[in-house]
Amino acid sequence: MKFLAFLSFLFVALPAAAQTGLGQDEQQIVQAVDAERERTIELLERLVNQNSGSLNLAGVEAVGKTVRAELEPLGFDVQWVDMRETGRAGHIVATHKGSGKGKRMLLIGHLDTVFEPDSPFQGFTREGERAVGPGIGDDKGGVAVIVAALRAMEEAGTLDEADIKVVLTGDEERSGSPIEVARRDLIEAGRWADVALEFENLARDDKGVEYGTVARRSSTGWTLTTSGRTGHSSGIFREGVGYGAIYEMARILDAFRRELPEPNLTYNVGVMAGGTPAAIDDQGFRVTASGKTNIIAETAIARGDLRSLTREQDARVRAKMEAIVAQHLPETSAELEFADHGYPPMEPTEGNRAILAKLNEVNRDLGLPEMPEYDPARRGAADSSFVAADVDTLAGLGVVGGKAHAEGEWVDLTSLPRQAKRAAILMTRYASEPRD
Repeated sequence: MKFLAFLSFLFVALPAAAQTGLGQDEQQIVQAVDAERERTIELLERLVNQNSGSLNLAGVEAVGKTVRAELEPLGFDVQWVDMRETGRAGHIVATHKGSGKGKRMLLIGHLDTVFEPDSPFQGFTREGERAVGPGIGDDKGGVAVIVAALRAMEEAGTLDEADIKVVLTGDEERSGSPIEVARRDLIEAGRWADVALEFENLARDDKGVEYGTVARRSSTGWTLTTSGRTGHSSGIFREGVGYGAIYEMARILDAFRRELPEPNLTYNVGVMAGGTPAAIDDQGFRVTASGKTNIIAETAIARGDLRSLTREQDARVRAKMEAIVAQHLPETSAELEFADHGYPPMEPTEGNRAILAKLNEVNRDLGLPEMPEYDPARRGAADSSFVAADVDTLAGLGVVGGKAHAEGEWVDLTSLPRQAKRAAILMTRYASEPRD
């Protein structure tokens, strides 16, 4: 009985981290993250207070310099990849050479935000454990998690052996063109890596359940232009006159609505105009039209996006959309054009699920709940999609927050150290796992 009592006392007396199965170096990671909590929040504040809208090239580069100053002291070779040829600032590509024996890891985030300098939403504010600011979650919180995790690994001595590339794009919110140049360095890094970890916002539902993202849908823009014979409205529908451009547009969009629906597919119409004449600007964002009620519309233009879960689904739906477009009303024509700079899907794979399973081992050892898979229909596109065809990928390892892309964007600051611990321990374990 005395022996059993002693064992019971010993179990209670052990630190919580030891009870959960963390190694000594992993316990040091936990302590290092906690010790630097306010420092990490201060870094987040500096990142947010520097405007880095995608078109603010100087601002994006300034954020890149701030990150460089964090990574170089950790032994990273940090390169600024200029992307002026694509109309954007550039990317950070930082490389840490380890032992060459463990898994090669790619960490993905971005420097830019949707908030340009003319946005009224500027600056970091904090009230308790809630902080607000432009891009604070998407994706400056994710960048802060990356830095905090790497600093904790360095403090615990587990960074030395780790082979890591960090790629932070400067145009994730509004990609440069041509896309094959804008994402060239990220794709190359994906082909180098054994595992890719993406640090966009962590998914959490209203009940507080946190999720792992093993899949993201694609995002591709499309432009539909319809044409008809213009003339006096009294002749509409007659032979030789036809239905006009707006009725042809309505036919096509209504057929999309009725005939395309299937799981994990959306096809939004974002803007449209029709009349005599109608036009679209060079950037493809603004449409204009004029006309009278007694004139048959000559031209109609609509722009939208298409989001699918797999390449097979994307190809099949595009073909179906083109078939619908080809069934013209009398005396009309139509042309459907898909953008050549879209985001591919990050398809759900067993390799992606294996990373989540490994992360859930970390969760168990940290005493945290396991993370189920998140519904990909509820996630937007991200840069992880560009590497997912070449490397197993887990997304959404950034902070918890809300109102992304909107004024009042916020994050839960308690999630920042939690995510840094998860990431640092996961990377530590991969660094000691032999390459295949």
